Formats: sequence, C-alpha cells, structure tokens
Amino acid sequence: MDRHDLPDATAADVAAAHLRDLEVQERHGVRFVTYWFEEGAGSGFCLVEGPDAVSVEAAHAEAHGLTPSHVIEVDEASIRGFFGRLNTHPPGEPYVESAFRAILFTDIVDSTRLTQLWGDLGAMRLLRQHDSIVRAALARFGGTEVKHTGDGIMAAFASASQSVHAAVHIQRELHVREGTDQALQLRMRIGVAAGEPVSEQGDLFGAAVQQAARLCACAQPGGIVVSLGVQDLCRGKGFSFSDCRSATVKGFEEPIGHYEVRWRD
Repeated sequence: MDRHDLPDATAADVAAAHLRDLEVQERHGVRFVTYWFEEGAGSGFCLVEGPDAVSVEAAHAEAHGLTPSHVIEVDEASIRGFFGRLNTHPPGEPYVESAFRAILFTDIVDSTRLTQLWGDLGAMRLLRQHDSIVRAALARFGGTEVKHTGDGIMAAFASASQSVHAAVHIQRELHVREGTDQALQLRMRIGVAAGEPVSEQGDLFGAAVQQAARLCACAQPGGIVVSLGVQDLCRGKGFSFSDCRSATVKGFEEPIGHYEVRWRD
C-alpha cells in the first residue's frame, strides 16, 4: 500500500492517474488493485500487488510521475480486516472514498483473576459471552473484526460515530445482563482512536492502533475512552463526553488527550 499527498487533485485527476497506472503495470510486474482518495484531505492511497516498493514507484513514475511519499508492505488479511470490502469502481470513473478508519479495542477486566475464580471452563464461557456481545455490535454498526486478542477484540469502522455507537451498545448490553451471577463478573474497557492507513511511521494504521490500545488500557472498568480526533468527529451526534483529560502512555512522547464517553446518561 502506498500513500500520495495530492493537495490540488480532483477525483477526476486521480481516476485518470489510476487508469494510466493500469496501462503500464505489466511492464513493472505489478497490479494496481484499487485506491482510496479523500479530496478534502488531499491524500490518496493505492493498494498494489508487486515484488517490491521500487517496482511500485517505477510504475507510478512512468504512468504519471506522481510517486508516493510512503510505500509499506501489507498482507491481504490485514487489508480486509481494516477495510472490510475493497473498492470495485470501474477504472477511469471518478469517485471519492475515505481510507480513514476508527479503531476500537475491547478488553475484559481482570481476565486472569476470572480464570482463577471460575476455572478454565467458566472463563471460556465469559469469553464467549464477550465475543457474542461485541460481534453483535460490530454487525449492527458496520464494524469489521480485525483480530481477537485473547481477552478482547480489535475492530475497525469506516465511521468514528458508528464506532462510538458500537462501544456504547456493548457497555449497555453488559449493564442489562447484570442480573446473572457470571455477567456481574464480566466488565469491559473500551478504547477508540482513528487515523489514515499509512502514517509517517510507515505502518498500517500504526499510530491509530497504538493509541486505541493505550486508551483502552486507560479506561475504567465499564468505561469507554476515545481520542481527541474521535470526539471531534462525534460532535453533534448525540453523545455525552467528559472534559478533556491527558495521559502519559507507552509509545507516545507527549501525553495524549482523550475523553470518556458518558454512556450511562
């Protein structure tokens, strides 16, 4: 996958450039699968099959001269995990589609203690309950499961507000089920962050994934913590947030600002 900075481009410009990529791809041993373009942000992302970054850059250079600022190696499972489906627009047809994704992490509170308390079979029943609640929320709000972390799930959403709706739904479902003894033991933390697929660090959603995981760890049992960017995108969508707070977390030089979602209101 590569990233292009295209501050003055239009959807028609990018569609024409992609068409020229397709015309030269065989000469460079690559295949341009699809692309995403965000006109307002002036950024584009291409998904390419090929032997190496040099071949991708050479194909772009011959086709139109718009060489990428970053090229990273990704695998198909990761791409489909983050994006769900791939674009299938006819070549040459202008379109705008965002590559931006919101990343959500869930984490079962005190999972090790629950195993000691309930035993392996009891802990597995709780894990299945967690998985069922989370996956139902993903299906309802358009999320895609990226991976299971053992005591939680990592998911991706095309919409920041839908990711927060899903997080609220998960916590409320757990709250409703508190009538059973084991449900009382199942508490979750949730963290949500968002970003573009290829960052300056040259990783697939690297900064957004790390931030969502760290925010999840910052959340209180039963809490939902979101990044500044997610809160900003959710303005006017009916959510209630705490005042902005900051936390120093591993992997980030500066404290990261965040908000807690008041889902009980």
